[in-house]
Formats: sequence, structure tokens, C-alpha cells
Amino acid sequence: MKTLSTLTHLECSICGERHDAEVVQTICTSCGRALVARYDLDAAKRTFTREAIGQRVASMWRYEELMPIREHEHLFSLGEGMTALLPTPRLGELVGASDLWVKDEGSNPTGTFKARGISAALSRAVELGVTEVGMPTAGNAGSATAAYAARAGIAAHVAMPADTPVAMMDEVRTFGASLKLIDGLISDAGAWVAEQSAANGWFPMSTLKEPYRVEGKKTMGLELWEQFDGVLPDAILYPTGGGTGLIGMWKAFDELEAMGLLGSERPRMVVVQSEGCAPIVRAFEAGADRAEPWENAATIAPGIRVPVAFADDLILQAVRASEGDAITVGDDEIRSAILDVTRSEGIDVCPEGAATLAGLRKLIAEQRIDAGSRIVLFNTGTGMKHPELRVTA
Repeated sequence: MKTLSTLTHLECSICGERHDAEVVQTICTSCGRALVARYDLDAAKRTFTREAIGQRVASMWRYEELMPIREHEHLFSLGEGMTALLPTPRLGELVGASDLWVKDEGSNPTGTFKARGISAALSRAVELGVTEVGMPTAGNAGSATAAYAARAGIAAHVAMPADTPVAMMDEVRTFGASLKLIDGLISDAGAWVAEQSAANGWFPMSTLKEPYRVEGKKTMGLELWEQFDGVLPDAILYPTGGGTGLIGMWKAFDELEAMGLLGSERPRMVVVQSEGCAPIVRAFEAGADRAEPWENAATIAPGIRVPVAFADDLILQAVRASEGDAITVGDDEIRSAILDVTRSEGIDVCPEGAATLAGLRKLIAEQRIDAGSRIVLFNTGTGMKHPELRVTA
């Protein structure tokens, strides 16, 4: 049975060249930059209404007009999406924010927001005939890839840094994917996957080096629009490594506006990175269009230990277009924020999610954000994958 997808083609995010969506694609063949999916939004808006969506499955696939899968038989889902958007008044009081919310992605399959992107990307890859994938990861994307590959019945090969939390390694092995531990960072894992994919015929699923992970991640923005009754918050604080979710939400807002479901208003998009790995913040502060690779990246939050983001230019464009901001936080601030979130609101926050609270605290102290505005923090995963950061006494 066909889905309601209105996918028409792929388009280069930089040079605008059109690419065929019905064959396997990675990056633009002309300029080497990221490809994005384009839809017939005039057709989509005929069935994409808040009323219709509200009657559909409680997962990210309720937005199927704006998703790339053509046939339901190729949609490999574990129930990802439609995560809780939680008011957090005690946490807000703690940091001085009067209308603070947390979008809690920890309830996704495999415990993180990575499930969204991997479900979309792997489903579309299988629909186009892929039978074997390679995934470089800081941890969570690897475990999600292993799970969805098992769901789809295809082979997955995951490479991650050797110092990744053990819980994430165990997930990959448990779901049946092969695991390669790399003495280095995610960038080194990416180089290994690229080499092995070329040699063995795997489809490489590196962040934004294939077109469809961003389509899964954009559903976070669609959910905010739906959960806030057709409006958007004033600011979104997002822990930024590869930045796929931030880019995806920005894309979602543009698509909603094009369908007449949203005006030109946008949240301020705020990048939060670690002091030990902050290429996007450094580029933002310097007024640069691209971010230079970060040397000797180190932080307790593996998801934002990304020394170079492939789509750094798209991240910076969204932040500047939204009159947003970019800020760094230290590991001690992240540790403190974990306790603040868990003990004030009962949300089992991951270190990357806790970084957004630490960032908000600094932004309020420096008067760089309106403390009375509606602010959403993204907790991108469960804290249960980080026993090394748990309080044991």
C-alpha cells in the first residue's frame, strides 16, 4: 500500500542542483555538499492538516506527506517520535526562566532521538535496494542503526570510538550488527566506514552524507508545532554535534510555512556545545561561514564530541537567520545540570541534554535570552546509557 508521501526529488542544499530521489544518493555530485528532500507541498497540504494528523498513529510517521517512504511495506518503525513535551516549572524557577519546557527524546526506541533519523534513512535505503549499511557514530546512532537494521533484516557495520560508553557498544552487539572500535574520534570512525563502504559495497550513512536522516529528525520540529497548538516556542536550545536535528527542524518550519500552516515567525535556534569541542560556537563568534575542525576534542558528552560537522554551514545559516546564539559549557557544568534536571523534574537526562540547561543558565546570566520567553530544551536521550555519570552514593 502506498503512503501519502509527496517526495519529488533531491536538491543540493548549497548549489541547488536537482538529483533523482529514486536512486541511491549520498552527496551532491557537482559541489560535494548535502542533499535534501523536496516535496510537492501544494499536494501535501490537501491532506496535511492538524485535524487529520491528530487521528493518525502516535509516531513520527503521522507526518507521512512530508516523509520520503513510498510504500508502507518499506517503512521500518519501532514507534519512534511523538515524545513528551514537558513543562518544567521547578527547573525554570531554578534557573530563572518562567516558561521552560523539555522535549524528552529519551523515550524513543534505543533511548535517543537517533531513532528518528535512522528509521527514515534506513527505511528509504531499503526501499531503494540497499542490503548492507555502514555507520560511523559517537555511540547512539550506532545502536539505533543496529536495531533498525535488525528490524529490516539487513546487515549493519558500526564503527565508534573505543572510549564510547560501554552500554552503547553492548547495544550494537546485542542487536546483531558488527562493531569496529576505533582509536580516535567519530571523524576517524567516519574515515574507516568510508573506506570499508567503498571496498565492500556498503551504503554509508554518515550524518548528512545521505539525504534522509534529516527527514526523520525534522519531525521534532513538526511535533513542537503540533504540541504547541500550531505555534512555535520563542527559543530552542539544542546540543549540537553534527547538527542534523537543528537543520531538520529549520527545514520543517519552512515546509509548514509553505503549506500555509505557519507564518514567518521562527524560534531563536541556540547551539550548545562543550568547551572541549566547540567548532560551531567558534565559527559563530568569528562571523565565519564554515567551522574549522576542532583539535583534541574532549568532553563527557559523547554526542557533542564532534570535531567537524559536515553541514556546518547549514547549522550556522539557521542560527543566524533565526537571530539565534551559540554557547559553550564545561563538563562540571554538565554534571551539575544533570542533577538539577533529574532532581527537580524527574527527567532522566543524558549529558548532552543537560548541556542545554547549563547553556541556558549562562545565557540568562549574561542577558542573552529573554527569561520570560517560551524556551524549549532538547534532552536528546536517556541518562541510563551513562552509568559513569550516575550518582552512586
